[in-house]
Amino acid sequence: MTAASREDARRHVVVVGAGPAGLAAAAAALAAGARVTLVDAAERPGGQYHRTLAEEFGGPHDGGSPFARLRRRVLGHPRCTWRAETSVWALERPDPEQPGPPLVHTLTGPADGNGRRRRVLTPDALVLAPGAHDRVLPFPGWDLPGVYAAGAAQALVKGERLVIGDAVLLAGTGPFLLPVAASLLAAGAGLREVLEANPAATVARGWARRPWELTAQPGKAAELARYATLLARHRVPYRTGRTVIEARGEGRVEEAVTARLRPDWSVVPGTERTVAVDALCVGHGFSPQLELPLAAGCTLLRTPAGPAGEFVAVDGDQLTSVPGVYAAGEITGIAGAPAARTEGALAGWLAAGGEPAAPALRRVRRNRDRGRAFAARLAAAHPVGAAWPGWLRSETVICRCEETDYGALCRAAADEAGAAPRVTKLATRAGLGPCQARICGPIVAELTTRLRGAPPGGPAEGLPSAAPHRRPLAQPIRLGELARTPDAPDTGTTDPSDPTDPSHPSEPTDSKESTA
Repeated sequence: MTAASREDARRHVVVVGAGPAGLAAAAAALAAGARVTLVDAAERPGGQYHRTLAEEFGGPHDGGSPFARLRRRVLGHPRCTWRAETSVWALERPDPEQPGPPLVHTLTGPADGNGRRRRVLTPDALVLAPGAHDRVLPFPGWDLPGVYAAGAAQALVKGERLVIGDAVLLAGTGPFLLPVAASLLAAGAGLREVLEANPAATVARGWARRPWELTAQPGKAAELARYATLLARHRVPYRTGRTVIEARGEGRVEEAVTARLRPDWSVVPGTERTVAVDALCVGHGFSPQLELPLAAGCTLLRTPAGPAGEFVAVDGDQLTSVPGVYAAGEITGIAGAPAARTEGALAGWLAAGGEPAAPALRRVRRNRDRGRAFAARLAAAHPVGAAWPGWLRSETVICRCEETDYGALCRAAADEAGAAPRVTKLATRAGLGPCQARICGPIVAELTTRLRGAPPGGPAEGLPSAAPHRRPLAQPIRLGELARTPDAPDTGTTDPSDPTDPSHPSEPTDSKESTA
């Protein structure tokens, strides 16, 4: 067998997403001997967690960090094809009689540029690791300029070194508020206070469940201590059981109204307080990006947290309900970067045909299980209270793209004929704007269910069930691009030379660890 034929005989693994989970999956698949095509919409790998200021703008030269070494090892490998600025706009399922992973339709080039290259990838196995985005609950004034999602504020600080304000209030729920606070302080922003919406008893009860499991993750306690020390040094108070219920201002945010909350997040009357701010950051956890798993036909797992707690169901090997399709990272549960890396390493190794009984996998699986336990603890300690819609008013904007307000949703829900999800969307236009319900979709679905007191009825015959993340095209594509014949199918074939061939899976590590 020639070198070229040996290369063609290798399994081709396509990894979608180059964050901690995707990069770890690519490294493990290469270690198992596969050809890998790594796809990400960003210019550089790393995702939000490893986002840094570009070196051409004075960013750090982190050539010696564990992440930098992993990045060089993956992108420089002769069997790895790196597709930067590449979006997956559709997954084409195979013939039902020939089960296997779907074809992957991609566009390469800037999202607002012309001449993007259209390719079709034909994988032997597919690893989905698209990550998650901020979940922000609407409240009066949340659409004012100067109100940021917590992740967006951190991205501006990490990627652009922008100071978003001199009087900043950070509110929401979850440990992700702490690294965001650290980033804001490092950039020189004037952080007034950090507000955790859940009462101290709820947070303590969630973190204290099955306390013996915490001994396996001593780094989390040390990380918490570092953040607490940082906030104390800058004299930034951290308050529990209080959050922002309204933003006010003429033309932009000028003040925030905070209030004390009960455990169900209903407002305690008389506890409202007005704070002068020039920027407001809010974050209520994360919503997994489920467009591609749904397009692939993957089964979802609903947790008691409601629509925001819907994730991809996977087995002990990170395999989804679709043959040849694996999932890793935040789409299987919000547990942070270390857990995502472990899931990615397991998924990549097995997707590449690696030995399931490899000795190193015992440690990988053990760490993966610890990550899942951490995700359950995180959800218990920082839930979203059921009474949060009590903050809303009739004129509160729910869908910012179409300026649909809460009153319009209430009227649609009261109409028996117009309460079906598709009818509600057409009647209120919620979800028909540029984001195509990526941000407002789960919130609209949750509010509609609450207003009706029960989930909407089943879909019309022949139509799939309506879901916030279900869409025929996962990403926008121009009509001209759709009409153009794609390049020849990409099978991931690269340079047949292969100077290295590790024989066991690796679980990439990083000196930085974060709870989110």
